[in-house]
Amino acid sequence: MEDLFVTALVFLGAAIVMVPLVRKLGFSSVIGYIIGGIIIGPYVLKFTGSADDVMHATEFGVVMLLFIVGLELEPKKFWAIRKAILGLGVTQVVGTSFLLATVFHFAGWQNKVAITVGLCFAMSSTAIVLQTLKEKNLFHTTSGEASFSILLLQDIAVIPILAFLPWLANPNAEQINESALLINLLPNWVKPFSIFIGVGILIILGRYVFVPFLRYVASSGMNELLVATSLFLVVGVSQLMILVGLSPALGAFLAGVMLANSEFRHELESNIDPFRGLLLAVFFVSVGSTINFNVIRHDPLFIFTTAAVVLVVKFAILFGIGKIFKMSTQQNLLMSFGLAQVGEFAFVLLTFSNKIYLLNDTLTSQMMAVVAITMCITPLMMILNEKYISPRFDVEPVEKEGLNKDEGKGENKIIIVGYGHFGSTVGRLMRANNVNVTILDHDSDRVSLLRENGIKAFYGDATRKEILAVAGAESADIIVLCLDNPADNFRITQLVKENFPHLQLFVRSRNRLDAYDFLNTGVDIKNIYRETLGTAVKMGIDILHAAGMRKYSAYKIGHRFEVIDKKSTIRIASERLKDTPTFTIAEALEHEIELLRDDNISFDEKNWSDVDS
Repeated sequence: MEDLFVTALVFLGAAIVMVPLVRKLGFSSVIGYIIGGIIIGPYVLKFTGSADDVMHATEFGVVMLLFIVGLELEPKKFWAIRKAILGLGVTQVVGTSFLLATVFHFAGWQNKVAITVGLCFAMSSTAIVLQTLKEKNLFHTTSGEASFSILLLQDIAVIPILAFLPWLANPNAEQINESALLINLLPNWVKPFSIFIGVGILIILGRYVFVPFLRYVASSGMNELLVATSLFLVVGVSQLMILVGLSPALGAFLAGVMLANSEFRHELESNIDPFRGLLLAVFFVSVGSTINFNVIRHDPLFIFTTAAVVLVVKFAILFGIGKIFKMSTQQNLLMSFGLAQVGEFAFVLLTFSNKIYLLNDTLTSQMMAVVAITMCITPLMMILNEKYISPRFDVEPVEKEGLNKDEGKGENKIIIVGYGHFGSTVGRLMRANNVNVTILDHDSDRVSLLRENGIKAFYGDATRKEILAVAGAESADIIVLCLDNPADNFRITQLVKENFPHLQLFVRSRNRLDAYDFLNTGVDIKNIYRETLGTAVKMGIDILHAAGMRKYSAYKIGHRFEVIDKKSTIRIASERLKDTPTFTIAEALEHEIELLRDDNISFDEKNWSDVDS
């Protein structure tokens, strides 16, 4: 246990020191993580022992990454890109495996070894590619969507490859996957359909278990329980997929897709994201620390030549696929450079191949060094393409999309936080005028009811920046704060001002005292709606009318009263901010009453038109 803490401390320290340094130099954070891993690894400073155990643990970061990607990809979107997944993905995996195996065969390798390494090297790094796409905001570009389709098919392809390798080693042996305990209980003729069994189980769980379970936990009102539940779901699904013989990363992705339409989508994403980022960081550091410099030193020409051949062959296959599918040159280059490396699943496949005696120990170590080298080179290749190669071609505009693209252009640009008595009135008024909104609420029963009625609503705590971000705050235009608790509204106001300054704020205020705080955070007086002001003035107007005053005159006096009240509120708020003595609220109201007592009320329009609502 002590060794684990020391190892974790060293790995995290390397990430903290190196990443800010490389970011200042303009490089990807992935480079910083990998360089940090090389420095602290067992072959340089030797601050830690073998990184194999850490690699296995931190591969869970990739699982979490795919879970979040699944949450962002609703089933209808997943179905919409099925042709890209099958067309791009199958072509890449089959083409790369065949061409690499052919090259290795003509290089003098045994056929079984050439096929094995070709299959292992067909994989690309999900972690590196998705992290790079996220950092450079390329996920929704043509190259980003194509890369995602290929990566998803590769994750699926790991399953048949793991089933094929033992047969390649010994076609006559009975294939038994010791970890797939559930599948091994089935008849042999059923086992090939394990992927369909696993997907079916996930669909049933997502529909009838996951969401009701999350609603049950949310009813407790304890956010930390939802965090624990989020981790429990990811870990549980991954372990279930292992038991049925599937990739845990694929299982996590499909679980995310199943929950993408639920009201807990944003809450789950915000809960998982910090853990995903941490584990991915340690994963990249682990990649750097696994580079065996002793193996490289013994035969550097063979290893670097193999790495170069793999990068060139994969790039050629990917670029050719891009041309077949009529991608622009710029987008094609982005995809080809991004996916040219060998991915993290190759570590698993190479270790498995060694265990079943397809590869000897020396070749396995050499091929693992090749994998790590290609992963290290990829960020540099992306920079080379971005600065020197891609600019030579016509620049294709990169589409920066919000989370709400699927809802239709110009829709859901308004976020309503809180859908109680106050917020529901605002929401119903928007809906009556065909204005679509996104609703955030912390009552799971209310959110469930809204979604059943076709309203886009999500469960989440809007006082957290990450919840606002995944709900679409970056792409929205207006945010309306309707929570019952003024303190929560105030916290969200500060959060929005600091992180989403482009949003126009409309705030529910209980009274004048609350309004002072909102004014001093920069909210426009026109956008502060005091419950006690509007209702009381409306009552006063009706009373004046009942007492015999003409309705128009009563309305005009009430309107002027609101204007005076807002003007005095601004003045008092400003003096409160300066912390200087000021007259009391009662004195301010007495002053306003004295003005209203004058039968010939007249105001200088220049003095109050700026606060006229």
